[in-house]
Amino acid sequence: QVQLVESGGGLVQAGGSLNLSCVPSGSIFSINAMGWYRQAPGKQRELVATITSRGSTNYADPGEGRFTISRDNAKKTVYLQMNSLKPEDTAVYYCNAQIQPYIKNPIVGPSRDYWGRGTQVTVSS
Repeated sequence: QVQLVESGGGLVQAGGSLNLSCVPSGSIFSINAMGWYRQAPGKQRELVATITSRGSTNYADPGEGRFTISRDNAKKTVYLQMNSLKPEDTAVYYCNAQIQPYIKNPIVGPSRDYWGRGTQVTVSS
């Protein structure tokens, strides 16, 4: 059973920084793209940033220039460094990863999206 676990959220004042981490667990054959999404109260979940297995990144407008996504393939971990945080960045941040799991080694299942449970980020003014 593949699971994604986020950490690093919390309460921070406007202008502050947070660094989110996401680590998958379970029997994993490969990980393709990984990313971060967020959902604010009363709003739809939106893209924050994605990164491919080769390190190519894509940012949505709200975080571009302030957020940096990175990954450590050896640790299977994706990070989101968030600087110059604003109150409008307040949301639950979700990790996403395209993972191909082992069904039973060496049998590999199809690649699919996995989601974490989210970590709360609250930015006070």
